[in-house]
Amino acid sequence: MQSKNVKFVEFLILFVILPVSYALPYSPWLKLGSGLFAFAYLVWVLLKVEKNKFKVHKNLPWKTFWRTLWIQLGIIAVITILYVYYTDSSKLFGVMLNKPGLYFFILFIYSFFSVYPQELVYRTFFFQRYEAFFNSKALLVFVNAVIFSLAHFFLKNTLVFILTFIGGILFAITFSKTRSTLMVSIEHAIYGSWLFTVGMGEMLAFPS
Repeated sequence: MQSKNVKFVEFLILFVILPVSYALPYSPWLKLGSGLFAFAYLVWVLLKVEKNKFKVHKNLPWKTFWRTLWIQLGIIAVITILYVYYTDSSKLFGVMLNKPGLYFFILFIYSFFSVYPQELVYRTFFFQRYEAFFNSKALLVFVNAVIFSLAHFFLKNTLVFILTFIGGILFAITFSKTRSTLMVSIEHAIYGSWLFTVGMGEMLAFPS
């Protein structure tokens, strides 16, 4: 068992210093290299230190999960459609309607090569390593949402910070209830894909 001090330094480097540094003007290759090294370290810790087997849990509450997800997605859909319509209606479902090939390609790449790694880092790793630091589950969820939104700091967009904070709350709640990386990855992929679909992908660095 590693000491709390070691884990605290690890937390600061991986979830605060490194993400914030990506907003600074230095070599993209150095940013890519540091990101890949950090991810490799995280996977190593999950496998060798935390003894994570990456197994899909049995008896997951799929009915409750899907019911909650579709209700939340419906609310998100109404709000985001109205937002895009009133801010720039030309973007409403623009990529899906005008570039369907690019649209489906990006959704595939995003869902399998972006969402799952993010959830390994920000839910699986974070909860396994740092949950014991928090006496309150509400505080745990809040801090998790803050550091998830901080991961998007390099985009330098207030709305993105707000959206990812809300998403972080939803994803942290799902993971705290289910302990399923698969479930939270599905939820993350659906909400993120919707934002791209409705016309808000450009601010989240989706190709358009």
